[in-house]
Amino acid sequence: MFDYKKRAIAAALLAAFVGPALAAKDVVIGVPDNLTGLDPQDINDTLSMSATRAMLQGLFGFDKDMKLVPLLAESYQANADATVFTIRLRQGVKFHDGSDFDAAAVKVNFDRLANPDNRLKRHSLLAMVKQTEVVDPYTVRLHLDKPFGALINNLAHPGAMLHSPKALEQHGKEVARHPVGTGPFKFVNWSADTLKLAKNESYWRQGLPKVDSLTIRSVPENGSRVAMLAAGEAQFIYPVPPEMVKVVQANAKLQLQNEPSIVVRYAAMNNLKKPFDDVRVRQALNYAVDKKAFVKVVYSGYADPLDAPLPPSLGFYAKQGEWPYDPAKARALLTEAGYPNGFETEVFGKNNTTATRAMQFLQQQLAQVGVKLKVSPLEAGVEADKVWGVQKPEDSTVQIQYGGWSASTGDADWGLRPLLYGEGFPPKLFNVAYYQNPSVDEAIRAGISTADPARRAEAYKAAQAQIWQDAPWIFLAVDRLLSARSKNLNGLYQLPDGSLAMEEVELH
Repeated sequence: MFDYKKRAIAAALLAAFVGPALAAKDVVIGVPDNLTGLDPQDINDTLSMSATRAMLQGLFGFDKDMKLVPLLAESYQANADATVFTIRLRQGVKFHDGSDFDAAAVKVNFDRLANPDNRLKRHSLLAMVKQTEVVDPYTVRLHLDKPFGALINNLAHPGAMLHSPKALEQHGKEVARHPVGTGPFKFVNWSADTLKLAKNESYWRQGLPKVDSLTIRSVPENGSRVAMLAAGEAQFIYPVPPEMVKVVQANAKLQLQNEPSIVVRYAAMNNLKKPFDDVRVRQALNYAVDKKAFVKVVYSGYADPLDAPLPPSLGFYAKQGEWPYDPAKARALLTEAGYPNGFETEVFGKNNTTATRAMQFLQQQLAQVGVKLKVSPLEAGVEADKVWGVQKPEDSTVQIQYGGWSASTGDADWGLRPLLYGEGFPPKLFNVAYYQNPSVDEAIRAGISTADPARRAEAYKAAQAQIWQDAPWIFLAVDRLLSARSKNLNGLYQLPDGSLAMEEVELH
């Protein structure tokens, strides 16, 4: 294993490009965090979802612009009130273990995900499905317990991707370490920081994949990822640390990609714990943080201040304005709430370089208004368990969590309901702020109970306005997606939600 931390960062500055150490048809991807699992129905983070997307597939998916496309489905029909969906499946597809993809396989997976007793982290994607009916070998019909206009978008989420029923039966809960799908690459092995995948020789799409193997390697230290790329030990890395953009641009063998995203950054405050149960405190912390400085210091300008609970590129976004930087106002609100001398609290997040820098920035900003913030960077798996493994709100140890979120269904529902719905506390959903407001809950329910765009827009506008005033988060930024590749690599890109599409990757 390469010792990246001992490698001189100066290697990243080299204009000369050393030839790849691996065979011509092997691709190495450098990423910032460890994977947390390989069962897409039971993981929360976008990075791990990206890894599983190379192996497993769903009925629907998204193209590089987050437009809905059919994958293992060919077509669908819905009844007028969006309670019955009939889906026609693609024929001639096999799982990596040789078993057939068919309606029975869909039913096994959907029954597993829709059953709350299984306690799968992505259960909410199909929580409204009361029955999956096998109409014939290549047709399934989903019966919902209530109207749900965004169902097909939910089915396009990576969390609804399909395992081989044979693998589910053989491995049970351990399927997270033995994924078997229909995708372009097959699982080989997974260690703490390295996932190895091999070409699926029997892939259903003619001519793909075009490389023999993929390796996804976790490298939390920013400079080390750039050094890997410059040395030819990786052909693609993300994110490129904003402070090293010019380094990449100066290397004639490398190509920088700078794309808009739907990835929001925020610091979620636990609304059930003092002092964050007081809206004045939460508003004070928003006034205490200079969002423009956050973007400049943490992201070197490659981000935009977050001006609503949803990012601008997501449908039904409604701009709210800003929480201006006003330390005097912050101190006044803290005094009014009974904390004239501030208080002590803790923030945690992932232990990669950028997340750590973000938390340290918050620490410095909040110190100016008397809030002493302890920064606790955590390995991705430890953080996931600390946040999402809690079974009861009162057992949560979260005070502030620095996090990010992308609505990977491409719909506003998934930008609000998982994070800010009063019935979405972990482990059911991902409302780590433990925020609840009846009017917001009503608006979120109204937004998903209809397929009428005008009615949905009205509901989501109301929800965003109330959330903004309630300030369950410190609203921070919307990412720019910065990745880099060697110029002999094509066909690998990031979607606006930050996930990777690897199906068409090729080397020249």
